[in-house]
Amino acid sequence: MKHLVCILGLAFCICGVLSASTVFGAEGIPLFVSILPQKYFVEKIGGDLVDVSVMVLPGASAATYEPKPHQMVSFSRAKIYFAIGVPFEKVWLKKIAASNQKILVVHTEEGIERRAIAFHLHDSRDAGEEENKDGAYQKHGVKDPHIWLSPRLVMIQAHTILMALQELDPNNQAVYEANYKTFMKELLEMDAEIRGMFQGKGMGAAFMVFHPSWGYFADAYGLKQIPIEVEGKEPKPAQMKDLIEFARETEIRVIFVQPQFSTKRAEIIAKAIGGRIMLADPLAEDWANNLREQALKIMTALGEKH
Repeated sequence: MKHLVCILGLAFCICGVLSASTVFGAEGIPLFVSILPQKYFVEKIGGDLVDVSVMVLPGASAATYEPKPHQMVSFSRAKIYFAIGVPFEKVWLKKIAASNQKILVVHTEEGIERRAIAFHLHDSRDAGEEENKDGAYQKHGVKDPHIWLSPRLVMIQAHTILMALQELDPNNQAVYEANYKTFMKELLEMDAEIRGMFQGKGMGAAFMVFHPSWGYFADAYGLKQIPIEVEGKEPKPAQMKDLIEFARETEIRVIFVQPQFSTKRAEIIAKAIGGRIMLADPLAEDWANNLREQALKIMTALGEKH
């Protein structure tokens, strides 16, 4: 009888230290994220204990994406879906969650005050818009989803990810906590590094982008994003003229574009101002190196003003 008690006790001890790879399979906890930068965040905290799949595939737009059949098959075994508030989720999140009713849907955008998308250089005010202190128009109810492009906002998302992983896999809470603390240290160092890049550039220094992806980045470092396209709508001829005049007056020489969108309008403006286009991808998987690279590109562009 004593031997039986010892064996049972040992069994309970073993169960208590089972890893995620034992419980969820050798590849770790199967989970989904919406976009590639989230994969970076989740893997930073989850390490080898997670198996991350990405819904919006490389080169696709998070605004118009439609899940592929093979993704829906993979989704059926996922334990968590980390949403982030990108447009395609409004149409698809309920549908894909309905295909796996046991999945935990975690909204990593919760707790973040999202900025309104600014409509710069409009020559008239549309219904539902108001002018802000910078002379830009902001449309009520249209919120900028690009919260992953500010290290400080990523810190909030990282904590949400930590809580979800610890809830699902309590036996590895200490591992997730240690990884989270390391990641937070890296984010603080990155934030200080980028902040140092833009010191002395002048508050509100403007850079021009095709798609308004970099608003949170601009807000974080005292810059001003000037978008050409907003909500998928290209500028009208009069607005193109205003953009060209603004670029000339402020000596902008670089138009930032991203691979998920056409560059035609940006090229027209760049040619008119004697400038050039430069790639700035907000959806790169190697989030940290990409953000540093884009910060350096923007800093360089600001330095090209006469």
